[in-house]
Amino acid sequence: MIHRGDTICAIATAPGVGAIAIVRVSGPDAPALAARLFRTREPLRERYATYGTIVDERGDPIDKGIAILSRAPHTYTGEDTLELQLHGSPVLAGETMRAAVACGARAATAGEFTRRAFLNGRLDLHGAAAVADLIAAESRSAARAALANLGGGLANEVRALRAWLASVLEELAATLDFPDEVPEPEPARVRAEIDAIVAALERLRADGEIGRLVREGVTVAIVGPPNAGKSSLLNALLGEERALVSEIAGTTRDTIEESIASDGVRVRIVDTAGIREHADRVEAAGIERSQRALQSARLAVLVFDGSQPLAPEARALLARTEDRARVAFFNKADLGEAGVCDVAGERVVGSVRDAATLDAIRAAIARVGWGGSAPDLERPHIASALEFDAVNGALRSLGEAAKTLARGEATDFVAGDLQSAYAALGRVTGDEATEELLDGIFGRFCIGK
Repeated sequence: MIHRGDTICAIATAPGVGAIAIVRVSGPDAPALAARLFRTREPLRERYATYGTIVDERGDPIDKGIAILSRAPHTYTGEDTLELQLHGSPVLAGETMRAAVACGARAATAGEFTRRAFLNGRLDLHGAAAVADLIAAESRSAARAALANLGGGLANEVRALRAWLASVLEELAATLDFPDEVPEPEPARVRAEIDAIVAALERLRADGEIGRLVREGVTVAIVGPPNAGKSSLLNALLGEERALVSEIAGTTRDTIEESIASDGVRVRIVDTAGIREHADRVEAAGIERSQRALQSARLAVLVFDGSQPLAPEARALLARTEDRARVAFFNKADLGEAGVCDVAGERVVGSVRDAATLDAIRAAIARVGWGGSAPDLERPHIASALEFDAVNGALRSLGEAAKTLARGEATDFVAGDLQSAYAALGRVTGDEATEELLDGIFGRFCIGK
């Protein structure tokens, strides 16, 4: 069991050799540990970096380094903290960590520093989760999106919606408690307020889906008939010879996945085996994987040989993907345009050897992949599966309330559903956080954060 009154410690830098290593301490005994673990000619000054000698529990020197002692509540965790900076040797960091434990500290669990920041009111729950997203960011856009969530803007927005729900609930409660003095609210007005809250939550959910794509990357499946230039397109977008290219049809037998950054956004590209009717057993297995990749990708880039009339397989692929997000690329147009035709949605005509064509394909991927508009990375958004679940739960409850009013039942019958929605939104802000919810969020963190 984790005790909040413990003093915790952890190595806060990444494993391995580096320029510096940092051992972090937080809790009521941090000043006492500073006195035992650090030797200097002058007393430590709060929030000042002081040079001296880091020692073990017996007073034997470990390394020369820097200590920074900070006092609650103006620290990351809201507690007294000590940071010891030493040379970046894993052995020295481990010895300092061992000495801190020997002096009474406890090794921190994953995410415990940030968990204490939340419990002590230094971060809201959404901002705490954003710290993990910021650490795990794999692209500039993912880092920007996580940084936007650190400011607490989402919690303020959700709290405003909860306050709106609370005002409706208070009015209904007053109607029940004082029926002679307080008239029942008009069902049409209550329905209008519910609809407005639903619209706001649906926008939050849509923004959250875009945020998920920013963090995880937009999956793009490159599909098409054999020998159309799919692997050549992958290599051209990556800027390296990642996939084997050959004039022999059916060279690609399996899916190949790589990532690129397009305007700071991660794009996961899957090159697939050529789709055709007549294939041997091994090639057929590759084609089956191509079909699965096509179904699971957010966006399909269809590659055709634009210099030749389209084969039946190519026309069937165009027809099968007509209702999904796609970009049709007619390659080898420098050799002729016999296969180029009008298609629904985005179309690019050119050659993988042409830089302007590649720029057009990247631009088309961005337009279609984001649903026609670039994501607003400065706006806070719901990020975790737990937050999505809470918002979806609130929407379900509000939907039930709307159905009750549509049936013409008494207005006070919606109170239970509104209360459920109110509680669900509290899980987003952390106002009604459970231990299970906290464990799920902070379990994503590394030790020392």
